[in-house]
Amino acid sequence: MDWLLVAIIAVIALALLFDFTNGFHDAANSVATVVATRAMPARWAPWFSAFFNFVAFFVVGTAVANTVAKVVKHDSEGVAVVFAALIAAITWNYITWYVGMPSSSSHAIIGGLVGAGLAAGGLKAINWGVVRTALIAIVASPLVAFTVAFLAMLLIARIQRRWRIREDAKAFKGLQLVSAAAVSFGHGANDAQKTMGIMAALLYAGGYIGLQADGNLEIDWWIPLLAYSAIAAGTIWGGWKIIETMGLRITSLRASSGLAANIGAVTAIFGATGMGIPISTTHAAASSVSGSGVASGQGINIRVVGEMVLAWIVTIPSTVVIGWLMLELTRLPGAASFIAVGAALFVLFGWIAWAMSKALRADDVAAEIPSVAELREPVSAVPHIEGHGSVE
Repeated sequence: MDWLLVAIIAVIALALLFDFTNGFHDAANSVATVVATRAMPARWAPWFSAFFNFVAFFVVGTAVANTVAKVVKHDSEGVAVVFAALIAAITWNYITWYVGMPSSSSHAIIGGLVGAGLAAGGLKAINWGVVRTALIAIVASPLVAFTVAFLAMLLIARIQRRWRIREDAKAFKGLQLVSAAAVSFGHGANDAQKTMGIMAALLYAGGYIGLQADGNLEIDWWIPLLAYSAIAAGTIWGGWKIIETMGLRITSLRASSGLAANIGAVTAIFGATGMGIPISTTHAAASSVSGSGVASGQGINIRVVGEMVLAWIVTIPSTVVIGWLMLELTRLPGAASFIAVGAALFVLFGWIAWAMSKALRADDVAAEIPSVAELREPVSAVPHIEGHGSVE
């Protein structure tokens, strides 16, 4: 039996699980605003988002996938490195999902790759240029999204005053749906490619695919098909805790400010994807919601935003540590490696099963969706930053 092939198939399955967690963890990126403003029934929103996640399969190339695949140099990348990186990213995704905190699946997988790569080959194993680009994007993409959303909200407010249009006018809700579809498309286009990059790197390490003349990996059609399918399935599953945080806890959204938020997110996500940069669609979406909230005069919840920023700051260091530890477990001598890795997986997936069953019991989707639509805690009831001024 070809045990290397068995190991590769198993880790590909793990990569698709990560992609699934990315989908439900980041579902809020596009559907939170339409749920919060009731532009679309909450029951339909995940299906709407998942559809446009998958549509990107037919349009987008593999530039981001190849960038992710180069975080660890190809001669240092192996099944164990990819395995450890995925465990780190999945662990972080479930921890932040459990507490309902938007964080970056993109930076979780990059951190996991860096940690596992360091453990496998030291500093020389990492393509620091790729890591530097990701770190720059951590700062740049939220700033771009916030600024564009802020300016878009000011422009929309001017249009409202000029034509006496209500904040929740049907025209704004219609445009919000169009922009939410674009955010969903961008989410699939950027985030599914991270899993594609992981799978391609794994297959290259096993000798099953090669390099093109330009140094990029040969990514066959079935790799993106699986990746886009997995992220769409995860989006359908929901991620309602983070949807609540993104759409209802950062600021009070209306159709006009929800439209502005989506414009900011689309600008940042599409720009990065076009340049082949793996950014955090969560960072872009949350920052654009904040920008529209400030510009609309509704303000932002400082406590919630502060918690999100803290999660963003600690994501890469935390996943570096987890990835490094997991890789070290795989290098223990003899049977100790199997016992240690098996025990770690048993604890991790046991906790995941418990957390998901608890969430489904306590927050059954059928019962929870109405509460999401109805929950509108006034932002003014908590510490907040005042915005530019009311648009009314």
